Amino acid sequence: MNKNSTYTVKAGDIERKWYVVDATGKTLGRLASQVASILRGKHKPIYTPNMDTGDHVIVVNAEKVAVTGDKLNKKIYYTHSLYPGGLKATRLVDLLKTKPERVIEHAVMGMLPHNRLGRKIIRKLRVYRGPEHPHEAQKPEKLEIEG
Repeated sequence: MNKNSTYTVKAGDIERKWYVVDATGKTLGRLASQVASILRGKHKPIYTPNMDTGDHVIVVNAEKVAVTGDKLNKKIYYTHSLYPGGLKATRLVDLLKTKPERVIEHAVMGMLPHNRLGRKIIRKLRVYRGPEHPHEAQKPEKLEIEG
């Protein structure tokens, strides 16, 4: 190999690990940015921007995630049915009661590329409301997130 050539990882050389992250008391944005970094593979020396080199992440206790300031009441999530007049608005406090998994998924999706690579990467994220998850067979490692 020429010493001036750039190393490019091949799809077969990528080894994926599984990590479990507990969201209890963690700030939503800090949690999402660190999870997005692991999903992308930025923590690995073989990181390549145009390839999916990341690991699988399981987030548990999504309902216990924390937010700062008055975001519980002021942050609004919008969805549209693609029909005229189909815009719906949901406050963060209501979404945390009904679908807390969606809050973390939405935050992480916003920190990934908005193209087909990002859609491929987001499939490695699993978010669960409570402390249990069905992925014990993959032997996930516990990952401590700061913040």
